[in-house]
Amino acid sequence: MNPQRILVVGAGHVGLYAALRLSKKLRSWEAEVIVVDPQPHMTYQPFLPEAAAGNISPRHSVVPLRRELRRCTIVSGTVTRVEHDRKTATVQPIIGPAREIQYDHIVVAPGSVSRTLPIPGLAEQGIGFKTIGEAIFLRNHVLDRLDVAAATTDPDVRRCALTFVFVGGGYAGIEALAEMEDMARDALKYYPELKPDDMRWVLVEATLRVLPEVDRDMGAYTVAQLLKRKMDIRLETRLESCVDGLVRLSDGDSFRADTIVWTAGVKPSPMLAQTDLPRDERGRVTCLPTLQVVDGDRVVDGAWSAGDCAAVPDLTGPPGAYCSPSAQHAVRQAARMADNIRAVIRGRQPVEYKHKHAGSVASLGLHKGVAQVYGIKLKGLPAWFMHRTYHMSRIPSLNRKVRVIVDWTLAFVLRREVVALGQLHDPREEFVEASTPVARDARPRNENLTGVDPRV
Repeated sequence: MNPQRILVVGAGHVGLYAALRLSKKLRSWEAEVIVVDPQPHMTYQPFLPEAAAGNISPRHSVVPLRRELRRCTIVSGTVTRVEHDRKTATVQPIIGPAREIQYDHIVVAPGSVSRTLPIPGLAEQGIGFKTIGEAIFLRNHVLDRLDVAAATTDPDVRRCALTFVFVGGGYAGIEALAEMEDMARDALKYYPELKPDDMRWVLVEATLRVLPEVDRDMGAYTVAQLLKRKMDIRLETRLESCVDGLVRLSDGDSFRADTIVWTAGVKPSPMLAQTDLPRDERGRVTCLPTLQVVDGDRVVDGAWSAGDCAAVPDLTGPPGAYCSPSAQHAVRQAARMADNIRAVIRGRQPVEYKHKHAGSVASLGLHKGVAQVYGIKLKGLPAWFMHRTYHMSRIPSLNRKVRVIVDWTLAFVLRREVVALGQLHDPREEFVEASTPVARDARPRNENLTGVDPRV
């Protein structure tokens, strides 16, 4: 009996958890699992704000695929096309020609990307907050702006450098804003030239509330806490332009800012457009509650999907409701989908996914948070503790759990690291500059490559 081949497209929350469960629950002679992703790791996105703020090491917020998925075959590349009629996927490796991979079952889980709008200047000036690279860049950039503000004597340059704009009042935007402000306020202890009131933190949200996943009173509490920290909260306001760093808002206000962070929602991966799988009007793969792909009334044999890129009916909600694009659903959908694939391979019927949303937790900086879980509402330190406890329990692998706990423990006795490592983003700049003829000609004649004066 030849083992069935299961191709997992994407190694995010759904892809990693599904592949891990499949590799453990199926015997080697039943199935082989192939995982394709351009990154060698899975990013645990709820930890991005803490990684950006320096509460945990960035490496500890990602899970290495080859360490965690030892029973799977890992292909570092991008799926550029899926022809499910032929049950074939085209994969472009990091280097080299494209290759085709045939499969019996496919798990389509490329996740989502930032949902941007055609706002003038956004592509040139903005930065997202979905990847570990973006989180590290934002941390270094914010700290670098403090250095710029401390060194300049121009009040306009200082004001621009210390203005930080976050667009989007969902969990990603609120946590990123609160954690970065908390980190910057800590860093100001080492900048006698600057005062906390010199900084301006602006939240721009198009609706009348923040954190739509929780009740309005919890959202109002969050806004009140941010206002106490003298943040500028703009509700029912849209970003209309940010050309050359000049921020123009729909309420008529305009100002210059060196930092513009876009966290205003996500959309399904554009990779789905290169498949022949059915999608809805929002670009999501249409699914049954069993996580099987469905085309109208017809189940697409051997095709499965879940997470941000899938339209999965929410059986606990009103008719026509779909599961929200959250890590909470993604992890549970991945487990149910893996069990359903195993059931189909063994000749049994799949089971429908059903999970009532437990609630949400959010960090508002060190020792500050908000939580609403199973109707219980917590604020401040208890909510912050619940936030950390929940996400520590959900990040995959004992290795990562231990490392995160060690980071948090050290943070209680050691001060937060607030050094910018901006050279990480362009490490060759100094070498290239030193290698140009102008740089060599400008070097003093008595200087050699070792930096030692030969006359000594």
